[in-house]
Amino acid sequence: MSDPESVANSSKPEAIAERIRAAILEHRLAPGAKLTEAQLCEVFGVKRGPIRQALSQLASERLVDLEPNRGAFVASPSLQEVHEVFEMRRIIELAVVEKICSGHGMRRLKNIGGMIGRERRAFETRDFPAWIRLSGEFHTELANLTGNSVLCDCLNGLVARSTLISALYESLGRSPCSFEDHEAILAALDAGDAKQAAALMSHHLQSVELKMLERPARGAADLHEVFGALASKEAST
Repeated sequence: MSDPESVANSSKPEAIAERIRAAILEHRLAPGAKLTEAQLCEVFGVKRGPIRQALSQLASERLVDLEPNRGAFVASPSLQEVHEVFEMRRIIELAVVEKICSGHGMRRLKNIGGMIGRERRAFETRDFPAWIRLSGEFHTELANLTGNSVLCDCLNGLVARSTLISALYESLGRSPCSFEDHEAILAALDAGDAKQAAALMSHHLQSVELKMLERPARGAADLHEVFGALASKEAST
């Protein structure tokens, strides 16, 4: 039987937004996919109010577009946004590696190595949602080592938008973010070589951006299929 408190929590707008966010960032919902309120109400077992609040929250994160008289859609970033997002990422992430090499977080780099190991295993076992998630977390966890919460908030948003962009420009089972590059960046950081770490990070982000310039993915989404299996599993526990 399901736990009443757990069911109540899962119907809150924040929990619904997190489920939709995860589906977007794990490439289970493609850019441009229509998020029909009626279907979402059925999937999550709630009325329209919590669904609309969740979609509004995701729109503020620029993961969802709310279009008058048309409804909600997973955001479809433009080519200009690709360039702007990665321009900002280069500015922030080069500052991150410089700050780490100056002594901020050096002792905690071993944790980053463990994350890259999990990223490699996810690729080898074809666990693509985990692979995509971990490839982004490499960058956000490096930022966390700086101890600068404002910097981290900025980069978290940029990485989320990068992941959305990769869903538009990359096919399932591929990721523009290479764990081999991550290993090389980590080695330079571990050696305290700020110049090499910055050069590797800059090349890595440029490579990721260039891989985005492919034919956009298209396709409708069955929201029951995206969320239904997981919802059924949760209801039975």
